[in-house]
Amino acid sequence: MKHKILSGTAEAAKILNDTGIAYKRLGRFSDARKLYHRARRVIRRLGLGGAELASIYHNLGGLEHALGRYKRAEILTRHAVAIRQKALGTKHPAVAADTAALAAILAAQGKLEEAERLYCEVLAVFARRFGAENYDVAVNLNNLAALYQASGKFRKAEQLYRRALTIKEKILAAGDPDIALTLNNLAVLYKSQRRFDEAALLYWRALSIFKEAHLEMHPNAISCRANYSRLLRAMG
Repeated sequence: MKHKILSGTAEAAKILNDTGIAYKRLGRFSDARKLYHRARRVIRRLGLGGAELASIYHNLGGLEHALGRYKRAEILTRHAVAIRQKALGTKHPAVAADTAALAAILAAQGKLEEAERLYCEVLAVFARRFGAENYDVAVNLNNLAALYQASGKFRKAEQLYRRALTIKEKILAAGDPDIALTLNNLAVLYKSQRRFDEAALLYWRALSIFKEAHLEMHPNAISCRANYSRLLRAMG
């Protein structure tokens, strides 16, 4: 009886949603999706909306983004932004987090002008609320750098990657996989500029972090290994 009662509560929806996040970080995307959908069904049965529902749409959008299904990801994430703005207003950090996710999805589709504008708005909200050396600031600096890289603005991209890396190395544990992500991205930039030796060092550092974290089969680690292999072939 207790299990049945818990399964239909807002607390149960939160547990399902949080577990889905954990599965996504482990690369278990199918399991994550099932839990997100279960959480959404609970929220709807309870007649809830607002922040709880926005979080689920945010996470569903992030999952579609990770799988490369960008149009579906954009629809879900715009829905999350609209729900959260209605509940919390336009300047709330949670709204900024949804907006940042939307910007990343737009950038992946080549909608760079709108994505850049949204990233700048997000960075202003996070810096004003949390300060310049904050994890969310670092994440969005990394993502804006990727946008500049795609636009051919390599000097701007390098500056922002470096800023993001400095923040992450200061506030995260030395072996945090999030650091490896920015190392990989900066290495990709260096490879495109034929700065092979610098890129190789960054790839090696990133792969060492993934190995120490026992995440060698995570999609990000697999992508990093592939990038490193291509670099080694280019170097002969």
